[in-house]
Formats: sequence, structure tokens, C-alpha cells
Amino acid sequence: WMIEKAFRISKTDLKIRPIYHRLRERIEAHICISFVSYLIFKEFERALKDSNTNISVNQAVKQINKMHEVYFQYSNGNNQRILLKNNSTQELIMEVVNNSF
Repeated sequence: WMIEKAFRISKTDLKIRPIYHRLRERIEAHICISFVSYLIFKEFERALKDSNTNISVNQAVKQINKMHEVYFQYSNGNNQRILLKNNSTQELIMEVVNNSF
């Protein structure tokens, strides 16, 4: 059932759809990208579970998608990134990510 769950996650949560390739290199690249996506998903799920946050990966992704960063590029060549104010859930997710990865 774990394999079935992995395929379901790849089709639903990761939104990976069948892509028809003809070249061996493209087929291998597609499989590699799908596997790495699944690995990142599971590691993020583990980190959230280990931190006792009661936040699912899907909830975390929705919160992350609402986060914004402003990038300034000044005429003197300096750059600055500013992360806009996050809500408490977003702050908790950032803490989990910073502590786990």
C-alpha cells in the first residue's frame, strides 16, 4: 500500500501527469525529477511531523504560496531581498524548514 500511496501522492499532491517521451535521456530525466519531487515531499512531511506542528504538507504549501519577497536592485549595484510580514503559521513553517534542512 505504500507504493500505491506514493503513486497517488505523485499524481495528486505533486501534480505529476503522464508525459510521453521517446528519447531515453528524457525518460530518465522525467523519472529522476518525479523521484526527487517525491523525496522532497516526504522529507518535508517528516519535518512537519517531527516538529509536532499539526500542519499537513498541503496546508504548508498553501501557506508558502502566500508568502512574498521583494527584491531591490539599486543603481550602485547592491541588491537587497526583503521577506514581507508572515502570519504565525508561515513563521512556524519557516522555523521548521530552517531547523530541518
